[in-house]
Amino acid sequence: HYNYVGDSILGYKAHMGAGSITSNVKSDKKLITIKGPDENVDTGIKKIGAFLGDYVEVGCGSVLNPGTIVGKESNIYPLSSVRGFVPAGSIYKKQGEITKK
Repeated sequence: HYNYVGDSILGYKAHMGAGSITSNVKSDKKLITIKGPDENVDTGIKKIGAFLGDYVEVGCGSVLNPGTIVGKESNIYPLSSVRGFVPAGSIYKKQGEITKK
């Protein structure tokens, strides 16, 4: 099936559902900041995708915004727009609604 995985790192057995995308450029073309659990990291670059841990499952039609980090063994619900940091072992339902598995 069709996906776009731009400038991203996918862990072992990470799976992207049909039509899911890792976006690698912000719409305003500004530099990308990666938001971690404890601090933010300014990359100094305009083009970087997402970072998916081992065994991550991304639902169909989801968009992972530039600089997004998804921890290992996490699930992303279909049709989600994800930005920032998703802790390992989580279920991402929608922005602001992340639960432990």
